[in-house]
Amino acid sequence: MARAMFEYTKAILEKVSFNKELFKKELEKAVNRLLPYEIKELYFWLIEFTVNKPDLHSCLVLVKN
Repeated sequence: MARAMFEYTKAILEKVSFNKELFKKELEKAVNRLLPYEIKELYFWLIEFTVNKPDLHSCLVLVKN
């Protein structure tokens, strides 16, 4: 079940990545929902996902511990 939530979170973040505010809102929800090890994994995924999306780089601070 936990893995399903992680995959769902990634799918949602991909869908809302066109809007920085939506992306930030969904990322905040994800940080509250996911387990600590999933948040670390999400951080590494976000680094790769946002390589070509510089406007979303500022959102990474929400995930970094």
